Amino acid sequence: MKYRFFGKDVEPACGVCELSIKTDSGTAIFCKRHGLVSETASCKKFKYDPVKRIPVPSMPLPIYDEEDFSL
Repeated sequence: MKYRFFGKDVEPACGVCELSIKTDSGTAIFCKRHGLVSETASCKKFKYDPVKRIPVPSMPLPIYDEEDFSL
């Protein structure tokens, strides 16, 4: 799932909703309105919370030797 920080094109999902709380199990989300639901579920009360978004990890930097910097 890809989420933008701001904008109206955010795909509704309980995993990034203001009304949700992550559980210890990691497979379910506790919704303040609907109880236990899956992370990909959504409802009409969805409100995007950019703080709950998990960013995509960046690519690792290449490792250089001294030879790469010599002429």
